Amino acid sequence: MKVLVTGGAGFIGSHLVEMLLEEGHEVTILDNLSTGRLENVRHLESNSQFHIVVGDILNERLVDKLIERVDWVFHLAAAVGVQLIVKDPLRSMMTNIRGSEIVLENVYRYHKKVLITSTSEIYGKNTSDALKEDDDRILGSPLKTRWSYSTSKAVDEILAYIYWKEKKVPTVIVRLFNTVGPRQTGHYGMVIPRFVQQALKGEALTVYGTGEQSRCFLFVKDAVRGMVRLMENPAAEGQVFNLGNRAEISMNKLAEKIIQMTQSASSIVHIPYDQAYEEGFEDMQRRVPDITKASRLVGFNPEMTLDDILRMVIDSQRRPAPAGASAARR
Repeated sequence: MKVLVTGGAGFIGSHLVEMLLEEGHEVTILDNLSTGRLENVRHLESNSQFHIVVGDILNERLVDKLIERVDWVFHLAAAVGVQLIVKDPLRSMMTNIRGSEIVLENVYRYHKKVLITSTSEIYGKNTSDALKEDDDRILGSPLKTRWSYSTSKAVDEILAYIYWKEKKVPTVIVRLFNTVGPRQTGHYGMVIPRFVQQALKGEALTVYGTGEQSRCFLFVKDAVRGMVRLMENPAAEGQVFNLGNRAEISMNKLAEKIIQMTQSASSIVHIPYDQAYEEGFEDMQRRVPDITKASRLVGFNPEMTLDDILRMVIDSQRRPAPAGASAARR
């Protein structure tokens, strides 16, 4: 297959590109390097099946040309991370909604297949045990920018579903739950790389809120494997799938575990949400996925434990950055 990966120089996108190349596909990535980084894919540049285009998902003419040439599109380009959304909500909404609309317009025009990446943020404040794909969304006021990301990704999902239902475009939607691993940075609020970086520097680990809020962390290679298997399966078309891990941990316990594993002398400091983000900020207290649907269809089953993930992230942050990495960062 000839494959386009939007956001392919990002944390998840670069791991997806690696897997696609390993499976023999020809891969082109489109990335504006606003959050993606060239060093994430520099090791792939010698591969003749790999191509990189630096450009914006909002460039309609460019996206048109790229989609015309491929068979599959994995659409990952988006504004991500709570801090980025709160800081620049208008640009984030435009990137997420209009970017997805441009992709869907062109996969329809050229009869291509597309996978749309969504997020567990879709569920909002729903704290049910084992969130299912058809569970209700519970959100706060639309005047709180915290919920703009969830809303924009919901619009993406609605667009993808309608393109499949009305125009027969083969679309697949995946909701990713707290995907982590090497190459993820602590920018924009990503908790594990931020905690690890603070622990390795001997700084206090900054836990937002009470720290009793819990999450489930999915290893990035488990995530992209599930994405590829779903893309390959025609029965996944027109549907949405949770991809996550069922192992749940509070932020307090996560901070304690990272301090222990790094043998750091760091302390733990709690910072109110109003100071970390903005006044009136609301957070999800619990987010646990039901992955039965993906498991039944494609055998999705996360293989990497949280301890394994943390050891890998710690090791990757302890290694010195490659020469020229800082210059490549945008």
